[in-house]
Amino acid sequence: MTTDPRKALKDHLADWKSWGVDAVPRASEPASAATTDFAPAAPVPAPTAVATPNASAPSGAASCTDLESLRALVATCTACTLCKTRTQTVFCSGNPSPILFVGEAPGADEDAKGEVFVGRAGKLLTELLKGVGISRDRIYIANVLKCRPPDNRPPEPAEVAACAPFLKRQIELINPKVICALGKHAAFSLIGWEGSMKALRGSWRLLDNRWVTATYHPSYLLRSPGDTETVKTDLRGLLEKAASLGARLP
Repeated sequence: MTTDPRKALKDHLADWKSWGVDAVPRASEPASAATTDFAPAAPVPAPTAVATPNASAPSGAASCTDLESLRALVATCTACTLCKTRTQTVFCSGNPSPILFVGEAPGADEDAKGEVFVGRAGKLLTELLKGVGISRDRIYIANVLKCRPPDNRPPEPAEVAACAPFLKRQIELINPKVICALGKHAAFSLIGWEGSMKALRGSWRLLDNRWVTATYHPSYLLRSPGDTETVKTDLRGLLEKAASLGARLP
């Protein structure tokens, strides 16, 4: 379809007027001789900085030299369809530490606040950690997915694959001594475990020379509080393993 140049010019001028431009210099006049009417009523604000969509963001994760550059790269990611429904990406909680917890994916509260484990499950996790002498600001918590799946559904394989380079680089930069997978989806993503959490919890596996264990996800405990003491036992075992490796919490 051929665009009507007169209509295009009219639309363009209408845009200028909406910015506060009342007049423009004629082409035959030098800019310095333009009518004094050519001035915005108020300064035109600079456009708000937004993350440029980047479908290839995961491929750049390995080149990030620190957590902040990795966080910025994650914020641009459009590698899977979750970018269309998220409010924002959710990168981490806490501080780099010898102990790393890995959850499944952000929920509604996390999507709104931009921080992992801040909803009901997060508050329960805080209480569980406190119960065994761990302050949340002394450990690091990440998720397999950096965007919330709609309706908090489980992660899909394509989403996990898209986010995997981010989590891998996150682990490398944090360089923890021990990692605790929270729930079966995190355990599967980290070590490929497809069995029951009951069979896995309390045991240890090696992942790139780092020790990995798993326990029930706090959201599971909200439904099955009878396993709360089991999780506390697992957390005490995590501390003992970290201590045996010479790890000290910051």
